[in-house]
Amino acid sequence: MMDPCLIAVGRGQAKMANSQLSGIIEKMTGKDKDYRYMATSDLLNELNKDSFKLDSDLEMRLSSIILQQLDDVAGDVSGLAVKCLAPLVKKVGEERVVEMTNKLCDKLLHGKDQHRDTASIALRTVVAQVAPSLAPSILVTLTPQMIGGISGQEMSPGIKCECLEIMCDVVQKYGSLMADDHEKLLNTLLLQLDCNQATVRKKTVTCIASLASSLSDDLLAKATVQVVKNLSNKNAKSEITRTNIQMIGAISRAVGYRFGTHLGNTVPVLINYCTSASENEEELREYSLQALESFLLRCPRDISPYCDEILNLTLEYISYDPNFTDDMDEDTDNETPEDEEDDESANEYTDDEDASWKVRRAAAKCLAGLIVSRSEMISKVYQEACPKLIDRFKEREENVKMDVFNTFIDLLRQTGNVTKGQTDTDESRQIFCTLSLHHPKWLLKQEVSKIVKSINRQLREKSVKTKVGAFSVLRELVVVLPDCLADHIGSLVPGIERALNDKSSTSNLKIEALVFTKLVLASHAPPVFHPYIKALSSPVLAAVGERYYKVTAEALRVCGELVRVVRPSTQSMGFDFKPFVHPIYNAIMPRLTNQDQDQEVKECAITCMGLVISIFGDELRKELPSCLPVLVDRMGNEITRLTAVKAFAVIATSPLHIDLSCVLVNLIAELTGFLRKANRVLRQATLITMNTLVTAYGDKIGSDAYEVIVVELSSLISVLDLHMTALALELCCTLMTGKSCSENISLAVRNKVLPQALTLVKSPLLQGQALLALQGFFEALVYHANTSFYTLLDSLLSCAKPSPQSGGVPKQALYSIAQCVAVLCLAAGDKNCSSTVKMLMEILKDDSGTNTAKQHLALLSLGEIGRRKDLSAHAGIETIVIESFQSPFEEIKSAASYALGNIAVGNLPNYLPFILNQIDNQQKKQYILLHSLKEVIVRQSVDKADFQNSSVEKILALLFNHCESEEEGVRNVVAECLGKMALIEPEKLVPALKVRTTSQAAFTRATVVTAVKYSVVERPEKLDEIIFPEISSFLMLIKDGDRHVRRAAVSALSTFAHYKPNLIKGLLPELLPLLYDQTVIKKELIRTVDLGPFKHVVDDGLELRKAAFECVFTLLDSCLDQLNPSSFIIPFLKSGLEDHYDLKMLCHLILSLLADKCPSAVLAVLDSLVEPLQKTINFKPKQDAVKQEHDRNEDMIRNALRAISSLDRISGVDYSHKFKSLMADMKRSERLWGKYQTIRNE
Repeated sequence: MMDPCLIAVGRGQAKMANSQLSGIIEKMTGKDKDYRYMATSDLLNELNKDSFKLDSDLEMRLSSIILQQLDDVAGDVSGLAVKCLAPLVKKVGEERVVEMTNKLCDKLLHGKDQHRDTASIALRTVVAQVAPSLAPSILVTLTPQMIGGISGQEMSPGIKCECLEIMCDVVQKYGSLMADDHEKLLNTLLLQLDCNQATVRKKTVTCIASLASSLSDDLLAKATVQVVKNLSNKNAKSEITRTNIQMIGAISRAVGYRFGTHLGNTVPVLINYCTSASENEEELREYSLQALESFLLRCPRDISPYCDEILNLTLEYISYDPNFTDDMDEDTDNETPEDEEDDESANEYTDDEDASWKVRRAAAKCLAGLIVSRSEMISKVYQEACPKLIDRFKEREENVKMDVFNTFIDLLRQTGNVTKGQTDTDESRQIFCTLSLHHPKWLLKQEVSKIVKSINRQLREKSVKTKVGAFSVLRELVVVLPDCLADHIGSLVPGIERALNDKSSTSNLKIEALVFTKLVLASHAPPVFHPYIKALSSPVLAAVGERYYKVTAEALRVCGELVRVVRPSTQSMGFDFKPFVHPIYNAIMPRLTNQDQDQEVKECAITCMGLVISIFGDELRKELPSCLPVLVDRMGNEITRLTAVKAFAVIATSPLHIDLSCVLVNLIAELTGFLRKANRVLRQATLITMNTLVTAYGDKIGSDAYEVIVVELSSLISVLDLHMTALALELCCTLMTGKSCSENISLAVRNKVLPQALTLVKSPLLQGQALLALQGFFEALVYHANTSFYTLLDSLLSCAKPSPQSGGVPKQALYSIAQCVAVLCLAAGDKNCSSTVKMLMEILKDDSGTNTAKQHLALLSLGEIGRRKDLSAHAGIETIVIESFQSPFEEIKSAASYALGNIAVGNLPNYLPFILNQIDNQQKKQYILLHSLKEVIVRQSVDKADFQNSSVEKILALLFNHCESEEEGVRNVVAECLGKMALIEPEKLVPALKVRTTSQAAFTRATVVTAVKYSVVERPEKLDEIIFPEISSFLMLIKDGDRHVRRAAVSALSTFAHYKPNLIKGLLPELLPLLYDQTVIKKELIRTVDLGPFKHVVDDGLELRKAAFECVFTLLDSCLDQLNPSSFIIPFLKSGLEDHYDLKMLCHLILSLLADKCPSAVLAVLDSLVEPLQKTINFKPKQDAVKQEHDRNEDMIRNALRAISSLDRISGVDYSHKFKSLMADMKRSERLWGKYQTIRNE
């Protein structure tokens, strides 16, 4: 029970608060306006307190007095009263809020004109602040009165405008709660589109657009039909027509993809108005083009039939300027200053009534919308629009000119996007010459000279904004076509000079000019710039001294590129670099020594000075003793130490062998200390720098320092960080192979590093650079560190022994050990190598079979040694290895196959006939022997070695004989062998494979297509040129009658798309419909297997569908310009989202990729995708499901949530009611929302 004292205190406080409030209310009704103002202010403070509470009597009094204050003759008092409404509507009950709303409506509709604005603001405040739970009650009273205010004949335009603004706020916030009033409100609003008052029409357009997002499809169609009907009225006033066109654009922007179904009625009307409007109807054309731009961006699927027409329209109106004739089409680059002045006076035409610029701006933006949304039209845009865009760089209205620049930049970026990842090597140029005439980059190259000519004209303009835009275009051009300006540098240099030297230049212009200069210096051959170095270097070095830090930092970055260009190599190139050495050094040195400046400038100065010393060091011998200590000093600062460490790596790798004697001791000491730091990036950079220093200056570093370094290195070797391990082992090797390697250093390595290396070699995670570094480490131990070969060999072999604690050694670790054994043997010389091979052969002869790990390692080691060295001197080695094929252990058979193949690589003439003979004669061992043959062929294809002709014929005959094998494993090995043989002998293999695509045997057709897949590698090959004309023969098997063949063809297409997309782009229009068809569930591939007590459904098409979706994912990444995502999403992606678990996981990934790369296409069909996603995230396994099923379902839900997260980031996703509903449902589920938030924060 509550303490009576507390109750009494509470009542006392309430009485005190009420009496205080009564005093405030009394003052609010006083005659003195200052008293009223202060009292209202005090009330506002009280209302804003969380502890403020009202009883019913006070509610009524307060509501009444505040509404009364709204009419106060003192404007500041009524303004405060409006502010009081915001907290008041949250503190009073429903009845009071409804009453206030009614009174405010009455004030607005029937009150005095001078009080109308205040009543309107008050009503909007109530709508904005009222609790959502009270909203329905407010809407019941507010909506009819506002509709009456809008439609009332006697209502003034001012009242209508206020009502429209209020309704706009209402439908934006509560549109979905007032569905019953939608039709009445819409009818009322549509009538106002014919109103004579422009302000009423304008606010009506905004209100209908706000309402449209919550309208049903039927009412949205009704609104659209009515607006189109209004437009078809030829007798309507031009301003009414403009309003209706604006209305179409506004609805489209509000509802997004939902407007797509109405384009058939609206687009022709808009295009017609654009072309047939009279000359002074600029706004009508502008609104039409804005609406078309909205359609392009928001309805990509439905606008497709009109894209060509819209493109022609934008090109017509981007140069629409009926009041101005430009006779200056013939640009010249050698104009005198007098010519410039003439140009300016010629372009000074102004007419305040000329609004044609609005049409040109709308056309430019509409064209930009087409460029960014229609990647498949990029070539057509280049052919038809690019010349026109370049010509419009001369636009006289600066804001329009910026839009033209931005449109052209969009075109360049889209070119970069659709050609991303495509090779541009000499081989690929030869192959794709037939396609290149329509390739976006080729088309762009043809326009480069025109672009430069036009941009140079803009760089001579006085306007800073214009010059910034011009440099933005050039910068994007160099990003897309890195080497395209080689012939134009001379014409661009004056523009760069002016931008950096002019007193009128802003920091923004200087930064743009410097960024472009840096890009162009980095992407072109140095000799191109040599004639212009003097002109370029002077303004750049002056910019280094600028006060604004961003200009200084960018200028220092340009200096770094300038240094490389001035002296690209230490050999004489006929260019005298010496005059530029000291000016560059003297410009950078003050920035390096100055401590009181921005971190970005400090880091750029350090990096730049590192480059200057490494490239000009021989000309700066006198300056080095004063400069190098400053760089070492920067290593003592936590902010700049990483940059300084990297700078010394650059200096140490210089071919000039810079004299570092004045700082070497301190430098090594600092670096050694960094190896103990927690900062991983710093440790990695330190190891790289130390390696370069030891390589270049090893004989000048004391052995004591080396011993300390070795101790530190031992702690960095761990399987938990393989990259760091590789760097540490490489440094160890450098220490051991250096001239100053002493017995003490060797001892330290053996005691500290070797135990870590032997632990590392047993890890199944060891691979890549770390494994190569470990092999180099063992090699260096034998070669240079006077370590006993047999001791090391025993240590390595003992690593393969199973331990009682961890059990057997992983298979991958045995491969690592075997490679280290092979490297060790070769480093130890022929005698030691021969004795090791004999020992390994003895292990294999021991038929006890008790220690399989020992035999396994012996076979792998023989294979690794045999691959590197001819073992034919060891008679019968192949027979001993092949005897292991009889082992009862699969891993021993596999190792024996690997060993035989690799031994054959060491001496093909001797061992290859043996393998081929065994394959012919040993039917039971064919599969294992084929693996041996595969090892030989794969190794030869990598090493680019040739077989003898007789061997090739025999291999091919043997492989083709096994194409129809019943065993899938055999067919896969045969396919890989054929694929790798195609890399060695493409002229023979491609025709032989093509012939077999028409074989009667399905297995043969599948094998040859798989072989083509294996022939595709990342590097350019001679095969590419030969197979290019024949690819369709293989990939068209995607429509084969056998599912195995179709799957092989899909897999091959996926591989081509990943590694060599240019080879298949021409075939995609024909292949894509066939590929999409493979994603559909085929009932004829589903069968039921009777297992006695129950029946099991088997889907034989599952793997094919999975391969097809994987292929689509790859194509979206590499060939986006050839795909129309809209035709894939519905129905194919949608069906995948409702398919098997594996396919759902894939489709979620595809959906995420599409949301990122083609958001407008996804947005157009988003409603259709919500339902399958909702089913997935709400799915719950059966109660008797095993743990694996629960885990799998959790993975699938997380994957679906990632896709939803990607969808939620699309601009305009709010147009979809279903998606908004999905997000709302997720928020209500604590379990789902928690997972979703975790994924968003990843």
